[in-house]
Amino acid sequence: MALNSDIFQKFRSAFEDKCFTLIVEAYQFSLTEKALLLNLDENDITQVLFERINTNPKRIDFKIFATREEHLSKDVEIKKGFADKLPRVDLKMSKITSNLEYNYFFEAKRLKESDSKLKRSYIDEGMNRFTSKKYPSGCMLGFLLQGNVNKTVKGINKLLIKDKRNTQALNSKKNNFHKDYFESNHIEIGVLKHLIFDFTNMQN
Repeated sequence: MALNSDIFQKFRSAFEDKCFTLIVEAYQFSLTEKALLLNLDENDITQVLFERINTNPKRIDFKIFATREEHLSKDVEIKKGFADKLPRVDLKMSKITSNLEYNYFFEAKRLKESDSKLKRSYIDEGMNRFTSKKYPSGCMLGFLLQGNVNKTVKGINKLLIKDKRNTQALNSKKNNFHKDYFESNHIEIGVLKHLIFDFTNMQN
């Protein structure tokens, strides 16, 4: 018998919490170990976090599998070169339980308080891929390499307002896993979650 929607949502929420635990602990480990350089791009940073996720004993306890650069294929015409054009999300976590598979996706973007292009990329090449449903359900990761978290988020919101997307602004929310946690609301998908990882102190 299929699980009813309430039970499914409870399982999914618990799975999301475990995904957050793994990604946040990977971030915290990278700070403690000073495992990153500020000139790395988002793929480099994501790879460092991915490797820490895979070595975290909790991942085995949670029975979660993590993969990088996941190709997403849906209703695609199969022709020469089609695979190279498939969208690729940065990080995927998966779990199979009770004959159901749960997947959670993270899309990562670098951010700097003083760089409008990076903030624009966060919206156009990050958030929009979730709201357009090009990417399935998941969370945005912002890797802050310069400046202040709140001022950077304010800059993202200014761009959203400029785009007449005032209702989609990022709002700070309390979260048990990470202090720099935000949510944005979208008609297309509901709530999109955002984790901003502040790496600015790595230079000290």
